[in-house]
Amino acid sequence: MKYFCFKRKYFDGKLILLLMGFYSLFYVFYIAKVLYTKAFMGENVKYAMTHLIFSDFLIDWLVVIGYMSLIAMSTKRLIIKKVSWSKIFILHIFLSLTIGLVIRVMVNFQNLITGVTNIWELRIMENLNNFMSVLDVNFLIYFAMVFIIYTYYFVNQVKKEEKRRGKLETQLVNTRMKMLTSQLQPHFLFNTLNNISGLIEIDPKSARDTIADLSDFLREILYNSDEKFITLGKELEVLKYYLNIVKMRFSDHLIIEEDIDPKLMPCLIPAIILQPIIENSIKYGYSYNHTKLTIKISVYCEKRFIVFKVENNGKLLTENFSELLTKGVGLSNLNERLLNLYEKKHILNMKNQPDGSGVETIIKLPFNCPEQS
Repeated sequence: MKYFCFKRKYFDGKLILLLMGFYSLFYVFYIAKVLYTKAFMGENVKYAMTHLIFSDFLIDWLVVIGYMSLIAMSTKRLIIKKVSWSKIFILHIFLSLTIGLVIRVMVNFQNLITGVTNIWELRIMENLNNFMSVLDVNFLIYFAMVFIIYTYYFVNQVKKEEKRRGKLETQLVNTRMKMLTSQLQPHFLFNTLNNISGLIEIDPKSARDTIADLSDFLREILYNSDEKFITLGKELEVLKYYLNIVKMRFSDHLIIEEDIDPKLMPCLIPAIILQPIIENSIKYGYSYNHTKLTIKISVYCEKRFIVFKVENNGKLLTENFSELLTKGVGLSNLNERLLNLYEKKHILNMKNQPDGSGVETIIKLPFNCPEQS
């Protein structure tokens, strides 16, 4: 079972076909050289052409392709495991010598099976001489095929990264546009502008501050939509504009608490990951039995992860997280972006707090802080 799992994970049919094509082409040139030598240079060919093609070529071709298929699968595993290049190079030097030994063993085995020779006629020095006579050729062929293997994986990785980058940029733009659309809904603007209007006479300073927050928030969403990563400090600055607006709207019914490690402010994080969580907490936290909402935002380090925790004392969840992802546009978009950025090396989860006092959302991202990593 483990063998088949290994094969499914590391076997690449297109790469094997590419290696087969390369080695077949090599033998076409080799046979053409032998024919030319025999016809125009007057040199004797040791074996008949049919023997050379259907015997030596067949066994050699099968051995080399089988051997290099294992090398291709092992190479992919070494790349995934991020083995150092010095160790990989030494390993390939050793394997380039081993392939000649494997070919000699298989040729001798074929000769014994077909009756061309018997075990008593096998000579160590003769086999060693045959091995040494093609040592340079085997070495060059081996590394030519290794070069094909690494080039293939590199090109595939580049294509994969380009596709992932394009998808991520599209998702980021969509996130910002969806976020902008949700905030520009008539009831949001109406309530915000209505509150500003009410503050103009009784508290002109608060009215001006709210207008500035709305302007800054919309400007950040509109003009900084091409950044995939921003510092935590920048993320909190943009979030502050949004929180100032919603706190004005909900007045004393919304309390925001923050517990953020100031040392993490330079850390790079994906843009707009806190706002969808806060918006979700406000949207679903309020209920008939939860008219006052407290949201606590915590950011701290845990081993090699930067952790974002958003807790609220609002309405409890009645569905699991996987079900919520299928219904919430903001959450599902955030989840897809994190998957593209970190390839399952992160954690995103939303659940009721163990004591039943509310809901908590946790995001754990690989540490990415230049000043502290």
